Amino acid sequence: MPIVLDTHAWVWWVTKDRRLSKRASHAIDNAIEADGLLLSAISVWEVAKKVEKKQLVLDRPVRDWLDHARSVAGLMVAELTTAILVDSCDLPQPFHGDPADQMIVATARHHHAPLVTKDGNLRRYAHVQTVW
Repeated sequence: MPIVLDTHAWVWWVTKDRRLSKRASHAIDNAIEADGLLLSAISVWEVAKKVEKKQLVLDRPVRDWLDHARSVAGLMVAELTTAILVDSCDLPQPFHGDPADQMIVATARHHHAPLVTKDGNLRRYAHVQTVW
């Protein structure tokens, strides 16, 4: 079964950050073995935006970090298709207003995949399965 990584889960996985839970790490390892590890393309934008706003500091220039982090074996970037973009605006309510979260959740729902996230708002959202 594929899984989708929330942006912070992707960053923590790539950087081997201890904040990534053992359960999340195990789910990622299993997904890699099954060729089912997905990242919404909006997460690439989110990382670049956080670097721009000085909310995230990387160990190299953002373009180099993104090239490296997207090329990790087993990871596939899920494009923002028309279906995902429209679905992100039509999620069952209530859903909080973060557009990036909407696209990430829509990506997980589109691929019938659990979402790896620590985000409490997303973990409480009844319309997407989560792993943490």
